[in-house]
Amino acid sequence: MKFLLLTAEEAAAAAEEGSLVGGLLPVVIMYGIIIFALWFFFMRPQSKERKKTQEMLSGLENGDIVCTTSGFYGTIIDIQDDMVIVEFGNNRNCRIPMEKSAIAKVEKPGQATETEPKKKEK
Repeated sequence: MKFLLLTAEEAAAAAEEGSLVGGLLPVVIMYGIIIFALWFFFMRPQSKERKKTQEMLSGLENGDIVCTTSGFYGTIIDIQDDMVIVEFGNNRNCRIPMEKSAIAKVEKPGQATETEPKKKEK
């Protein structure tokens, strides 16, 4: 009889351990899926956008037409480490130094802009 009781107690202890592992494993898997989904949908696109912006700013050259984050268009006349001097307007008197991070869009001089209407050929 003692043999049967010990076996039953050991079986109960083994069942409790199995249920702990069996109950904990799905929770760990769910947390892993949630972490992966957060990274895939939020962090990955943000890092791609940051990389694209960094490439755009590293390719700046004198004479490029830039649009600032405040919406002003100007031409780059000088580039320093993290600063650029942008010339605004047609009278060539308005030259403003600004950080590279204030540049939102870059257009090369020969490149057609999206805002210019395309000429219809007749």
